[in-house]
Amino acid sequence: MADKRWKIHKFGGSSLADADCFRRVAGILLNYDDARMGVVVSAMGGMTNALIKLALAAEQDDTSFGVVLSAIGERYSATAREILDGDALVDVLDKWSADADDVIDVLKAIALVKSAPQRSRDVIAGYGEIWSARLLAAYLGQKAPSRGGTWLDAREIITLRDAELGPTVLWERSQVNIERVLPADFQGITVVTGFIASDEDGLQTTLGRNGSDHSAAIFAALTKANELTIWTDVDGVMSADPNRVPEAQVIDRLTYNEAMELAYFGAKVIHPQTLGPAVDNDIPVIIRSSHNPEHPGSRIEAGSVPADNIKGITAIAGMALVNLEGSGMIGVPGTADRLFASLRGAGVSVTLISQASSEHSICIAVPQDVAERARNVISDEFAEELESGQIQKVDITNEQSIVALVGDDMAGTPGIAAKFFGTLGRAGVNIRAIAQGSSERNISAVVDSVQSTKALRAAHSGFYLSAKTISIGLIGPGTVGASLLRQIEKQSGKLSTKFNLDLRVRAISRSRKMLLADKRIDIASWQDDFESSAVDVDLELLADHLKPDHLPHAVIIDCTASGEISAKYAEWLSRGIHVITPNKKAFSDNYAEYAALQAAADKGSSHYFYETTVGAALPVITTLCDLIHTGDEVRSISGIFSGTLAYLFNVYDGTTAFSKIVREAKESGYTEPDPRDDLSGMDVARKLTILAREMGLKIEIGDFPVRNLVPEALRDCSIDEFLEKLPEYDGEMQLLFETAAAEDKQLRYVAKLDAAGNASVGLEAVDKTHPFCNINLTDNIVQFETERYSANPLVIQGPGAGPEVTAAGVFSDLLRLANFLSTGVGYV
Repeated sequence: MADKRWKIHKFGGSSLADADCFRRVAGILLNYDDARMGVVVSAMGGMTNALIKLALAAEQDDTSFGVVLSAIGERYSATAREILDGDALVDVLDKWSADADDVIDVLKAIALVKSAPQRSRDVIAGYGEIWSARLLAAYLGQKAPSRGGTWLDAREIITLRDAELGPTVLWERSQVNIERVLPADFQGITVVTGFIASDEDGLQTTLGRNGSDHSAAIFAALTKANELTIWTDVDGVMSADPNRVPEAQVIDRLTYNEAMELAYFGAKVIHPQTLGPAVDNDIPVIIRSSHNPEHPGSRIEAGSVPADNIKGITAIAGMALVNLEGSGMIGVPGTADRLFASLRGAGVSVTLISQASSEHSICIAVPQDVAERARNVISDEFAEELESGQIQKVDITNEQSIVALVGDDMAGTPGIAAKFFGTLGRAGVNIRAIAQGSSERNISAVVDSVQSTKALRAAHSGFYLSAKTISIGLIGPGTVGASLLRQIEKQSGKLSTKFNLDLRVRAISRSRKMLLADKRIDIASWQDDFESSAVDVDLELLADHLKPDHLPHAVIIDCTASGEISAKYAEWLSRGIHVITPNKKAFSDNYAEYAALQAAADKGSSHYFYETTVGAALPVITTLCDLIHTGDEVRSISGIFSGTLAYLFNVYDGTTAFSKIVREAKESGYTEPDPRDDLSGMDVARKLTILAREMGLKIEIGDFPVRNLVPEALRDCSIDEFLEKLPEYDGEMQLLFETAAAEDKQLRYVAKLDAAGNASVGLEAVDKTHPFCNINLTDNIVQFETERYSANPLVIQGPGAGPEVTAAGVFSDLLRLANFLSTGVGYV
């Protein structure tokens, strides 16, 4: 059985702009099976402004008002003809024509005296709601004759009295009126005009701009409705202004108090006065979108389910701070009373008050357009104290905004204010004044207006986004980079569900083109999107894009081997952008530039991770850091740091020429495109340099010997010539092999480093029982000899190359960064 209690709906002008809108609204309403429904409507979109312009034109004796009214009629008639037919259409248009005659009479009277009193303007403007109500009622009657077809003129129901705080409803009189015009046994849908009402003398008045929401709440109270739904063009009350905060989201449930605070601070989907009748009568208010009726919207009621301490972050712009300051105020009673009395007398409304406990100053925020008036009246009030020097100054700071956190559950929750102000501080937003009521429902900060959007975004990300929301830019989507993207795509859902980790790949760059996305790139189709939407590379633009105000963290992952890219690390780190990379250049080139990375990271409160520069996914750097930071003394490090060279000397047994093994390894993909990049030993030297610097040693490449296995005569020729002539040098390698075999040893390309800074990279004969001689074909192996691990050294062994393995190591660094950002615990 349908619920017999009233359900009230309200539709604004944007929901009633044209014929399609009327159809949509009717479809929404007829989808409900409630026995009694009231539908409060505004004028059609833009209609109220058009009607007010009529009055202004008549006041200026502009005879064109007749033409403008005809245009209004044509629009109304066209809409009616699209949705109505037969007698219903004739009746609606005839009544509009009669109303138009009345409007013309009023306009002629205005033109005669060249003055448009407020009452005349109210009469003309109010026709917009009458025409909307009449048209929607007729359409509902045509679509569902058993339910629709009736409408009520709110002027016959709502009686108002003007008061200092605005129109006041005469509830008893209005209750009598509704019981007279609305049958007690009414069933169906009745449409009610919003905005308009009558005064105590029965003359037409209005509830003011946005008054239709208030009308709906009044009608809900008079009918003792159990629910009021306000249909707008957004899905509900948003956690912030979505035009300024892209990550704003719909607040599912909030209390009356929270909604009123948000309304006061600029949440435009709700008019502050709307909630008064709903609060007094405990009527839940639901904010929904007529353009997306499937969305449940926001529910406002006496108590909400606690979910978050903060329900919304909002802002008021166009403010100014007025500061009254002087030592003569300290301990003097009545100073604040005099200040606010003078402002009241001047009609200045105070939005925020902040006073130091020393009573040395009182700071108020007022609308900027009345700030000068406020200063003048305060200066007049305290003229004697200003002259005597008891009060030093009354000054104004213009171009201010108030950013406010709103939430009932802030009360009694430690750390909310600290998090708010800390978030703004980290975003570089200067706070000029703060205020918090004893209810702790609102914490406000006054900031420069030019920083208000940054403040909103920073605060919203601090309270609404995961602390592990990371904006990611990938440079170099080659073999390693592409593997990394696949791994992120595969794991992102699990990481989000289990660890609240929100990894957003928002930029992918190749050497000439880059792809950017506002929220995130669809990794599954990134290559197609790259081909269709990529733009020319601009690394400055890429960095700006990755670190917007509304996202808490940004990281650039460099999967290239480019020195040009690595030269950007310091700049990015200083801007607060983290860096993760397998690129060895920045960590093994000039020591001064390496040291500058840490200074840049300190400046930007950022971090850099480069585990994969030494052993791909093997935890070589992490292990070294663990040993050092836990107080162990690292005495020496030795190892095989090249999978290619490990393979070559694992396979080389003296029966097959070394040059042939090199050629076959290249053909099998075990070497770089130019095998000399591996045989030169420079890659191993870079890895050893990185480890030395982790130990605190100021080592440069060139400070220690590196055995280059490329014959000097073949170092500058083409790759083909190198491979063709390498057999000429097989005898030298054969001799080294035979010498080692005679001592029951094997050849291995080994890097060594001790705590004194002695380092070397070269070919050595190693006992067959040594761990270096018992590895898989392409394994890397690292041995740490320390105070703790002396008799039995710590050994790390495993694949040290390959795109999937290296990508996994980079991914591990990304997860390590996320953990660090979440807990603040770790070292890099």
